[in-house]
Amino acid sequence: MQVVLVSPRNPLNIGAAARAMANFGFSRLAVVAPYAPNWREARSAVGAPELLRNAREYATLAEAVAGCALVIGTGTVTHRKPEQPVVKLPVLAPEISRCLGRGGDVALVFGPEKRGLTRDDLSYCHLLVEIPTTPEQPSMNLGQAVAVCLYELATRAIETETAAAAGETAAGRSGEAAPQENPATSATLDLLAGVIDQVMTAADYSPPEMRAANRHDLRLLLRRLTLTERDGRRILRLFRRVLWRLRR
Repeated sequence: MQVVLVSPRNPLNIGAAARAMANFGFSRLAVVAPYAPNWREARSAVGAPELLRNAREYATLAEAVAGCALVIGTGTVTHRKPEQPVVKLPVLAPEISRCLGRGGDVALVFGPEKRGLTRDDLSYCHLLVEIPTTPEQPSMNLGQAVAVCLYELATRAIETETAAAAGETAAGRSGEAAPQENPATSATLDLLAGVIDQVMTAADYSPPEMRAANRHDLRLLLRRLTLTERDGRRILRLFRRVLWRLRR
């Protein structure tokens, strides 16, 4: 599982997030469009220097989560109407374990300090996780939010592993369990969304001013379908054939 920080600016928060990762056994950090001077300062922060040196830097969130089959946004629903399923932090670990058990990678995404994740950022997310806080102060400091989430995942992992082991024992008694297919990655879903968007344009589906909204809705819809990688590729071939016919 990787932790993704989108456009972080405060080097102290970046350092705190990295230290929290080191504290709870997480090592993969990705940073999207960081503010360059502060990012260079953060990389020298004490507590997790190797983790920061090995962090991967991306220009866009889509690139950062391309290989992930489960992308989880973080934030509060106090001032927004979520467009994807919202899960409470205590029940997040089983969701992550299921994805990892099917061979998929997971990204836990945190927004910038001042505004959090935007609506467009969240369109790349399968789920939105909400940290239980008081209504009087719903937002949290970035470093604290990372620490709380990773602590919860680290402690719940023990329970999840115990339950998984019990399930494997039961499966062994009742017979061989059917193998599960790999879930579709974010990159495959974005590729599919792009081809469907081209089909809609070729078919003159909607006026030009609606196309950005259509692309946003497509990203959300495809993530709700929980496609396997193989099915995603099959549907991609189908829409490419339709597009070829339309362009003829």
